[in-house]
Amino acid sequence: FFRTDVLDKDPIVKAIYNSVSDTKFSTKISNKDGVDVQTIEHLMAAFAGTGIHNALIEIDGPELPILDGSARGFVKEILLVGKQVLEEPVNGFRVIKEIEVREGAAWARFVPANSLSIDFWIDYSDTVIGHQNLKLSMKNGTFVRELCDSRTFCRHSEISVLQSLGLAKGGSLQNAI
Repeated sequence: FFRTDVLDKDPIVKAIYNSVSDTKFSTKISNKDGVDVQTIEHLMAAFAGTGIHNALIEIDGPELPILDGSARGFVKEILLVGKQVLEEPVNGFRVIKEIEVREGAAWARFVPANSLSIDFWIDYSDTVIGHQNLKLSMKNGTFVRELCDSRTFCRHSEISVLQSLGLAKGGSLQNAI
């Protein structure tokens, strides 16, 4: 990310794992000078889901717009503009043993497999959301067809907390439950 509004410090913030500086309600990345960009998760999902491994995003403030709360708007523009193949090889990784990460009631598990599949679970006491599960094999455009329009949501009672943290300025909170 290139922060065009930052003139007195390093305006480049790399979207790599060790740049993550906060994950409360959104993902924030920061550079060594304290310059940050937040609410990057939908754009990063759009990149991953459309096979983009390298991009320079110019942004004139500290937060990406949340649009409709999904990656759909970003995916639509990526598909419209297209991609360019670069000469540089892409470094990846292979899961060779099961890894599980937990934080409170949330958890993620990575299991060795020949192809990527994701099994999503959500379990809320609210009857509006309740317990839901979806398993997807992530190949042949599955992200674009079935996942990119998944939306961020919050409870109506959480709106004031989000606003006090300076989040969700670029989108609509009308669909909070």
